[in-house]
Amino acid sequence: MGIFAWIVVGALSGWVASKIMGTDRSMGAIANIIVGVIGAFIGGVVMNLIGSQGVTGLNLWSVLVSILGAVIFIWVVKKIRK
Repeated sequence: MGIFAWIVVGALSGWVASKIMGTDRSMGAIANIIVGVIGAFIGGVVMNLIGSQGVTGLNLWSVLVSILGAVIFIWVVKKIRK
């Protein structure tokens, strides 16, 4: 994926994950992009481990995988901070 696609998927998935996890008020746009990109990586690894495709481009499946990874990432960060 190109850098523009990573930013778009990262922003969208980071924002949705922060809404799901209740951290939206403490995160800005840049944090959402970073969380989403890290989430895409984590989601891709998780999906590959269970035998499914990870992030495949700029499509709905990639956004869903990225949201899953971002939720996992936010959950881990919240556990470490406590």
